[in-house]
Amino acid sequence: MQVVRSKDAQPYVAPKHYDMSCVRLQGMEASDAKTCWVGFSTFEPGGGAEMDATPLEKIYVVLSGEITVTTEDENVTLAPHDSCVIAPNEARSVVNHTDAPATMLVIMPYAKE
Repeated sequence: MQVVRSKDAQPYVAPKHYDMSCVRLQGMEASDAKTCWVGFSTFEPGGGAEMDATPLEKIYVVLSGEITVTTEDENVTLAPHDSCVIAPNEARSVVNHTDAPATMLVIMPYAKE
């Protein structure tokens, strides 16, 4: 078993994100997880991610606050313990429209080589 204590989680840069911070909890440089990596994101009020798509599926799980996820087809606000799956190549944006920070887990597979 590999344990990553939250106090030891290392920050990483999430491209096209703003007014937020993120740390890696598992996978990549944090652990030897083989199937996916897990990040913990804190979005400040007004913080988010620009509309963008990647070739990888993403899973978002909101832990606190509210996060609005917008795709070409819909606009959904997720509350604590709500989650969604963003399909490969599906464009999405993420915004915290509230006046309090919001936290979210991000779970993603590794890119196939």
